[in-house]
Amino acid sequence: MATSDIKKFIVYSLFLGILILPMIGFPGTSFKAARALTVWGVFVGIFAFWLLSKTIRRSDIYQRAADGVAPLRNQVFDKFTKLPTKFYIALMLVAVAIYPQLTNNYMVDVGITCLIYIVLGLGLNIVVGLAGLLDLGYIAFYAVGAYSYSLLNLNFGLSFWFCLPIGIVFGAVVGCIIGYPTLRMRGDYLAIVTMGFGEIIRLVLNNWDKLTKGPNGLLGMSKPAVYYPAVTDEGLRWVTYSLKSLHSLYYLMFVIAILTVIGVQRLDNSRIGRAWVAIREDEVAAELSGVPTTWLKLLAYAMGAAFASVAGAFFAAKLSYVNPNFFIFMESCIVLCIVILGGVGSIPGIILAGIALIAVPEVFRELQAYRMFAFGLAMAVMMVLRPEGLIPASRRKRELHATDQHTPED
Repeated sequence: MATSDIKKFIVYSLFLGILILPMIGFPGTSFKAARALTVWGVFVGIFAFWLLSKTIRRSDIYQRAADGVAPLRNQVFDKFTKLPTKFYIALMLVAVAIYPQLTNNYMVDVGITCLIYIVLGLGLNIVVGLAGLLDLGYIAFYAVGAYSYSLLNLNFGLSFWFCLPIGIVFGAVVGCIIGYPTLRMRGDYLAIVTMGFGEIIRLVLNNWDKLTKGPNGLLGMSKPAVYYPAVTDEGLRWVTYSLKSLHSLYYLMFVIAILTVIGVQRLDNSRIGRAWVAIREDEVAAELSGVPTTWLKLLAYAMGAAFASVAGAFFAAKLSYVNPNFFIFMESCIVLCIVILGGVGSIPGIILAGIALIAVPEVFRELQAYRMFAFGLAMAVMMVLRPEGLIPASRRKRELHATDQHTPED
């Protein structure tokens, strides 16, 4: 074991230990003996784990075990992933449809949140999964949709269905405005700039007191309603039914999620979707082949922002309250994790990851001190064992396993 490796990991241990301190309840305002022992325990534990893993990985037993487990692991996963995509979608739709009838109101509310994040994940999948544009400020479009509905409803009395298309258009326009300055950026630079734009929008909402009420937020938006004809004593009249119950809001969001799945699936299989993939794989080659990269990248931003605006409008209507603190950077990270964990470009994978990352942490809510630790550990394990995601897209799976299939045997 090289000395440079030990020095390097000491630095990594210190850095990782600092990140873990908030998870173990270290406030940072005092440093008593008990706290000091906890901190040193974290650092020493991380370093000891590294030494143990290095020792095990160098042993012949580990190599033989790894060679035997890898094919078995891939065989188990492939047994499920070889099933048709339509099978997964149909199974999930049936499960989601009957879910409210099998649980209480609290879990129905959690289900609504899952559906909202599934729509957000599918929208970000257009930007990240298809076009290959790393967007860390995606939650800003979610905020645009929420505030568009809130302002139109409170100031002009417009209904949810009238505000929804306006919010979609406005979100798409904002997506183009934010996307245009980033057209020539890639990788880390693109991620940093989009993160900055996301924070700019949140700060504008937080400080524009006259329009958005600043940190106090907007309150009192009306719930969505449906209209149907009915025969009354006065004749045929249009009757308004307000969707105030959690069950009715759940099924409305369920319909929105289905329409989102259909829309994203159609885009993925269209000429535009294939052009996005070409840009993601090699933008220079795509441009030389005649693909209008500038227009298509702006379209990816606009389409992703439009889906986020729909989710934002529903979110504002459901709560009848919005606040800039709902749209922090961590929300963008959660949506990005849904896309990566589910499988970049995989619609069933994103649906499953949305349920896993939003619903499962609620199960551990009582174990508040360990909830985020378990969440992070699960993400790390998945990225090591299943880098292509829970249910990878066939294209993505071929990309990641191409080297394994063509590696010559010793």
